[in-house]
Amino acid sequence: MASFSAQAQTPVTLRVLTHSSFDLPQALLAQFEKEAGARLQIVKAGDAGEMTNKLILTRARPIADVVFGIDNTLLPRARAAGVIDPYSGPAAQRKAAVAMDGGVVPVDHGYVTLNIDKAWFDKAGLALPTSLEDLTKPAYAKLLVVQNPATSSPGQAFLYATIAGLGEEGAFTWWGQMRGNGVKVVKGWTEAYYTEFTRNGGTRPIVVSYASSPAAEVFYGKEKMTESPTANLFLKGGVFRQVEGVALVKGGNPAAREAAGKFIEFLRSAPVQQALQTTMWMFPVETGVARVDVMKAHATEPSAFDNPSATEMSTKGQSWLQRWTKTVLK
Repeated sequence: MASFSAQAQTPVTLRVLTHSSFDLPQALLAQFEKEAGARLQIVKAGDAGEMTNKLILTRARPIADVVFGIDNTLLPRARAAGVIDPYSGPAAQRKAAVAMDGGVVPVDHGYVTLNIDKAWFDKAGLALPTSLEDLTKPAYAKLLVVQNPATSSPGQAFLYATIAGLGEEGAFTWWGQMRGNGVKVVKGWTEAYYTEFTRNGGTRPIVVSYASSPAAEVFYGKEKMTESPTANLFLKGGVFRQVEGVALVKGGNPAAREAAGKFIEFLRSAPVQQALQTTMWMFPVETGVARVDVMKAHATEPSAFDNPSATEMSTKGQSWLQRWTKTVLK
């Protein structure tokens, strides 16, 4: 691990704003504090969408010095609001498996996609859908739960995938049909996966989640498993590649700016890139960092995904959200 030498006798407080899924081993965080001469104050602000909204709403008096978890769906909103200062240190210069722009340094990436409860489908004797269009049929009524794209980054990512994969008009036609077929909308990923998904006692056997979720099911399973109880559905228009990054917060404490840069470098260090695979269940972006065994075995990467261009997400994202709300909720 890179050395982060302490620069002061009194540790500076580094305020880190993150989404609720931020999770790294305490030993690594303690090592960072020691070597950076900083005291971490980690503020979890809900889903990444909520986190970004909070960052924007507090821009007059920033509540953080560095922010982790802004993804490629939320970056246009953050940049337009002027809440990010570009970072140009070594981590920003090094080649990564995926890229971000605007001075945000990529940390991890994953794929938002549909997950299914294999046991539910086996018991029901229902064939797995082979297209998004299948989900509009009566046989699949009230089986899908999604997150509200206005409050959830995976929800927004899934909406964007439908638009890129089906075309804008085709996507909103599909969403209108899904409303008629009983799609359920919840605030965020936690509610969708841990409350509504049949795997966790809910009534919906199809959920918008991540390609790594089957690996997490094996990792956290109470009994040793050779295969996951859930599986991915990589359908056209139903897979989005999500990239998460870390950035300096504009207007953050100047005394903490050096520590903030060190934290960015820390997130791209090999030990963190290794650890985040089984704490945040994302793929590393640092080249040369190996996949851990459970991810290699149970987190299949799709051969294709549907992402709108960065320009489209920036210029049309807000209107897409408004149209989705009118189509699905009102």
